[in-house]
Amino acid sequence: MRTRPVILHLDLDAFFSAVEQLHKPSLRGKPVIVGGTGRRGVVATASYEARKFGVGSAMPIVEARRRCPNAAYLTPRFQAYRAASRVVMGVLAEVSPLIEQVSVDEAYVDLTPTHPGVDVPAVTELAEGIRARIHQVTGLTASIGVGTSKLIAKIGSDLNKPDGLTVVPPGSERELLAGMPVRRLPGIGPATQERLHKFGMHVVGEVAQATEQEIVGILGQAHGRAVHQHALGRDNRELEPERDAKSVSAEETFSRDLTDRRELMEHARRMAERVVGRITKDGLCARTITIKVRSYDFSTITRSFTLDQPTDSLPKVLAGVRQLLDAVEVSDGIRLLGVGVAGLTAFAQTDLLSDLLAEIGDEPDEVLPVKVTEDLPSSKGFGWTAELNDEPADTELTPDWRPGQDVVHAERGAGWVQGAGLGRVTVRFEGPHTGPGPIRTFRSDDPELEVGEPPVW
Repeated sequence: MRTRPVILHLDLDAFFSAVEQLHKPSLRGKPVIVGGTGRRGVVATASYEARKFGVGSAMPIVEARRRCPNAAYLTPRFQAYRAASRVVMGVLAEVSPLIEQVSVDEAYVDLTPTHPGVDVPAVTELAEGIRARIHQVTGLTASIGVGTSKLIAKIGSDLNKPDGLTVVPPGSERELLAGMPVRRLPGIGPATQERLHKFGMHVVGEVAQATEQEIVGILGQAHGRAVHQHALGRDNRELEPERDAKSVSAEETFSRDLTDRRELMEHARRMAERVVGRITKDGLCARTITIKVRSYDFSTITRSFTLDQPTDSLPKVLAGVRQLLDAVEVSDGIRLLGVGVAGLTAFAQTDLLSDLLAEIGDEPDEVLPVKVTEDLPSSKGFGWTAELNDEPADTELTPDWRPGQDVVHAERGAGWVQGAGLGRVTVRFEGPHTGPGPIRTFRSDDPELEVGEPPVW
């Protein structure tokens, strides 16, 4: 157990919407919601102005529009978000070489290599400097937590959002956690929370007061031990600076509920092509094939199976997806479908029998799964692990022009799409270094209007 506050967790505040407000001056201080803008869309990020109306991540866009009808509803611009993220990670790299980037807007930093003897006053000054530097070079705000472990740093960064800092002194970890709901501990979802509630444990302090054997008896050996250690404020996990993607996936939210299996399989085929293309490009193979299905009533399941050998074969992945999808009831309507692969490895063992049969002109039957797992917890957030959702599936607006999209007009310069439809596109001409700009409407096929690039940081 570390005895100094050397683990820092940084979380950029309302990241997607914050980037949009920076690039679009007319939206600063106003409600901004980023996500799928069609009827079947889901909120990816809501600005703090929108959160005052009760809008939050993963909420259906229809509900968000009901609660906050006057917000700006924009489709994601992943290229802009990744560019901002690279700048922020560069700032962190100036502080320490040990960085674990968890997502585009979140990272851990281990200060041990550069500040091994740091104490609370020194790390407070350091963290404030990091926040100031990030705001200086990007205009974004970040919340930071610092403590003796990843657990404490992560929880600390959530305590004073937005634009906050929490440094947890060594030795006060258990006291900090004691009054928090058990759901604040990692690995505790609704089902685990319900089990702990049945045994009278509603806050972390009550879990800490129980014996490890009692928690193991409720949650099982590995899970129970981890939860009990976390409740005591203990976490010995090291950072993973070379944190490789553990899975690659893509998903689509449909503009209407789909019940036709052939249509669903066609969408699955396109997603599988993107996923296999990604792992092939990276020289990887996958052993586990997964689908994610969200029904008309928002209930979500994921189903997966594991092959005998890793593969980068599109036909094999498609055969697995088809088998999993065939086992799902679709008659009531599917609003979202995802395809993913996991168990990534740098090579696949050659199937000698397959090679031999191929040489003599025969083909083996598709390999059946050796392990099937159903109803796994659905992934949290806008997508899964890989960022393959750059092209939203919602098609209710004019396909060529999406709200928030960067554009360039031959005469008027750079701007962004405020809305499109009925053969027209409305553009506001402004950028991060201008004031709120003028609005103009053009024909959607205007030859002087082109897709643009995000502003440079």
